[in-house]
Amino acid sequence: MCLFAAAQFLMIWIELILLLACIVIGARLGGIALGTVAGIGLLIFVFFFSLPPGGPPPGVLGMIIAVITALATMQAAGGLDYLVSLAEHVLKKRPQYITFIAPVVTYLLVFASGTTHVIYALLPVIAEVSRKGNVRPERPLSISVIAGFYGNAASPISAATVAMLGFFAAKGLSLPQLLSITIPSTFIGVLLGALSVAWRGKNLDDDPEYQQRLAEGAVNAAAALPEFKEASLRRARGSMLLFLAGIVAVVLIGVFPQLRPMYEVTKDGLVDTDQVNMGTAIMIVMIAVAGLTMILFKASPEETLKGTIMRSGLTAIISILGVSWLGSSFFEGNHEAIVGQISGLVQLYPITFALGIFMLSTLLFSQAATVSLMMPVGLALGLPVHMLVGFYPASNGLFFLPTYGTVLAAVSFDQTGTTRIGKYLLNHSFMRPGLVTTVSTLVIALLLSNILK
Repeated sequence: MCLFAAAQFLMIWIELILLLACIVIGARLGGIALGTVAGIGLLIFVFFFSLPPGGPPPGVLGMIIAVITALATMQAAGGLDYLVSLAEHVLKKRPQYITFIAPVVTYLLVFASGTTHVIYALLPVIAEVSRKGNVRPERPLSISVIAGFYGNAASPISAATVAMLGFFAAKGLSLPQLLSITIPSTFIGVLLGALSVAWRGKNLDDDPEYQQRLAEGAVNAAAALPEFKEASLRRARGSMLLFLAGIVAVVLIGVFPQLRPMYEVTKDGLVDTDQVNMGTAIMIVMIAVAGLTMILFKASPEETLKGTIMRSGLTAIISILGVSWLGSSFFEGNHEAIVGQISGLVQLYPITFALGIFMLSTLLFSQAATVSLMMPVGLALGLPVHMLVGFYPASNGLFFLPTYGTVLAAVSFDQTGTTRIGKYLLNHSFMRPGLVTTVSTLVIALLLSNILK
């Protein structure tokens, strides 16, 4: 009996090492490799280790596809660039306060669009405005990248929020309840993160590296955003307003469940009444928004598929598909052993689960994939829903290792050299605002989740 238990314990560790190896290799390869390499692990789990196949979260994937399609059509119509141009206008009004204005604008931009990738167009604007205002670009750039992560976590249409709603809607969690925790906690956390870097480092006049680059002529003006005139302006503005109207519709449907229609289903001669669930409602609204954008504002179907938003969205979908499926197979095959081994520790020290979420997000480079993998585990361990919602901000550890796209982009856009990755890898510009924002957001979210449970 002891020999059997030892063999079972060893097998679990082998499977866990394989799971982590797939995640690490996929993350290093980048892009859709996170999902495809996970498929290799899934094949080994099912065909060689005889684990149950588990399954990906189909409702979550459907919602993400619908939202990404709507966002990509808005980009094809010029609405995304128009949204960024509005943000640029706000930033240029008060350059001396950019350390606080930039993260707020970034947060709102990502909140409205549901993706962090929109800030690639905003980062060079932040770098240029801060340089011209004689503000050290490291300050607004570092916290703006962090603000993007937390704006995404709070957005009602982001992949991460959709995943949270997909897992917890059946447990009684509504979209308004989720947003009432995520919006105030993340926004306050971002402001505290901005305070932590407001006076960081030397001013540009006193920074020797910038002065040297300036003398060498290595600092150039940032590329201008596209201009909108007449027809292109109408298309861009209209597509943006339609997309924002779609977001408002989703929130209203969440706030007022009676807006979700009832319908009848006849089976075997019996008539049953049901109501459209929230996930289905989100998919219907967003797919309709995409169709209306194509008809009313001439968004090209070809350009929609070719755009950066669609590419990044497909990457997220494939990553979530592979990683969540791999994790589901591992957890279903070892459910009793895992729960038995760690449930006591997690019940005694629940914060260890939040730490696990944070650490996994640093490997997965995806909030949605982290949520898809960890939240079912939290439910199985018996953690209450309100606590898991409070732990949700811990899925923003993407800044910890300076390898995420927006982190690297911020470094490259800062021609002054103040935003940097340190000699020891972890002593980079994003660590301080990232940790301050994460810890403060987590504390506030836990307090709110306990009050509103």
